Amino acid sequence: RMSLNDHKAGMEGLDKEKINKIIYESSKGSRFYENELKREKQVNERIKRQSEKLGACSEHELAEAMVEADRVVQELESGRDMSRTIVHVDMDAFYAAVEMRDDPSLKDKPMAVGSTSMLSTSNYPARRYGVRAAMPGFIAKKLCPHLIIVPLHFDKYRAVSKIVRGIFREYDPRFVPMSLDEAYLDLTDYLIERQRKTEKRLFYKKVYRQTSPSAGVPSESESSEACGSNTAQESENVPSVAESVGEPIEFGNDVKDVVQEIRFRIENETQLTASAGIACNVLLAKVCTDCNKPNGQFYLKPDREEIVSFVKTLPIRKISGIGRVSEQMLKALGVITCADLFEKRDLLVLLHSDISSRFLIEVALGLGATRLETDRGRKSLGTERTFSEISNPAQLFSECEQLCKAIAVDMNEEGLRPKTVTIKLKTINFELKTRSVSFRQGITSEKELIASAFDLLGKEIKACEPKPLKLRLMGVRLSNFIN
Repeated sequence: RMSLNDHKAGMEGLDKEKINKIIYESSKGSRFYENELKREKQVNERIKRQSEKLGACSEHELAEAMVEADRVVQELESGRDMSRTIVHVDMDAFYAAVEMRDDPSLKDKPMAVGSTSMLSTSNYPARRYGVRAAMPGFIAKKLCPHLIIVPLHFDKYRAVSKIVRGIFREYDPRFVPMSLDEAYLDLTDYLIERQRKTEKRLFYKKVYRQTSPSAGVPSESESSEACGSNTAQESENVPSVAESVGEPIEFGNDVKDVVQEIRFRIENETQLTASAGIACNVLLAKVCTDCNKPNGQFYLKPDREEIVSFVKTLPIRKISGIGRVSEQMLKALGVITCADLFEKRDLLVLLHSDISSRFLIEVALGLGATRLETDRGRKSLGTERTFSEISNPAQLFSECEQLCKAIAVDMNEEGLRPKTVTIKLKTINFELKTRSVSFRQGITSEKELIASAFDLLGKEIKACEPKPLKLRLMGVRLSNFIN
């Protein structure tokens, strides 16, 4: 389990064996290592039970499972909807990019944002060493001894996010932010309206003292091939203060032009680049975003044959919703790519729940949600943060307050009224706790949110007395929204 996940943009072609050896040696004996061993044992036990269950199945049961799988395939295909235009936009190495923009001396150096306990992101030079988000900083330092770790500055990231969201809102007022640095937009209605107009749109490019080779019209590609062969290059230089106004850039009215325009405007206003994926559903749009990162975009045509061709060679880990544990469980069945999911669809039906097997068959067919969460009703909204060990109550409450303030921004922007507040706590021994409280009338303000989260945290601190509550992660989640 303690191995490199190299499916992230900028981590292609690394020496995994060498990197995994360093990860193993540097983590051995740490709490992180002990927790990973515990999790590995649990996964191996699940794989063993899965194997035993499969071994006990008869040929008749396998045949029945295939019949059921084919019935699900037929049902899903009959409902295939390729009429929507969904765009996923993801800022490139967001936290790191903000820090490099504000301190240009960092731009050519391997750097990451976070702490020795956990990194939130890394820039592309650092990724060439195997350094990535969700990696303990002390392990990252072993992979790259000259790595610079910059602390988090959430006020700066929120300020940039506000600008970017303002741009999104012009194209889809009901866009769905997933975090500070990524969002989904449904451009279907916007494109219909824009294509009625014959004139093209003009935007002026700001000229900076330090210009980026990517300045101008950002790169894009259109293909039915799987991700991995991207040609987009990371910007070598980080723009600084604008001096004047450059030549106008002209944008057309089709979806590729519109997405280029959105990305151009983001870079113009923030001096930061974004990548995008364009497809007919949410699942595919997110996968497409990675295909031409950084500072690129990828368009997958709404054509069944092209979609199936695109999906079949994708590694299963590329799919949002298939994490480390699911990947290992599926690999034990010989499932490596999405084509394998379809080939072994009978095993999915036999060994997984109805919901899980249906999702995996949807993935194999390149199907996904065609309506954004705002249209279906958002189920939850949350954020969390990993940090160095904290046990001082004042510091714990301070972290809790920062999380509440961050989540309150989205709560207010989306007009949400949650009835349930949940805090998530992970101790230094990786024990996970969740505590919730519900309100009949719902939460309506940041002040009420902070008060309810403080109450939950205070009770947990008190429950640990006389020992201190020692945490390495805290999260706040809102759910059960009043319509």
